[in-house]
Amino acid sequence: MVMKSILLVATLTLATLTTGMGPLVAQTTTQNEDGTVTIRINSDLVRAKNLARQAAEKANGGLENYRAENSMHGPIAQAPYVDNGNGSWTFTFKGRKADSTEFTMESVVTVVKEGWQVTVNYNGPVRSTNPSGM
Repeated sequence: MVMKSILLVATLTLATLTTGMGPLVAQTTTQNEDGTVTIRINSDLVRAKNLARQAAEKANGGLENYRAENSMHGPIAQAPYVDNGNGSWTFTFKGRKADSTEFTMESVVTVVKEGWQVTVNYNGPVRSTNPSGM
């Protein structure tokens, strides 16, 4: 019984340690031969998303004043980000006043994994998605 417990703990520990060593993907879903599905999530990207959202919340007066769009709260696969390829991600998302349903703010936040540095690149009115203004 003790050996089974030790083996289980060792297996869980090894699985936990090796999970973060995989490729940098947001989320992968694999259909296994036995019909089960395996989902792997990049926890670093999830942390970066949360840090980006929190930076926007702080820049806009806190949760009593500001709410980020739902994609910044949901699954990482729905988050509006770009992998910059250098250990950083840039999130571009909208926000609104806490008592409103209209998104009036836009935030662009870059998070660098090394040291978890967070930079708010832009935080202001929603910009036009059409540069010509038409």
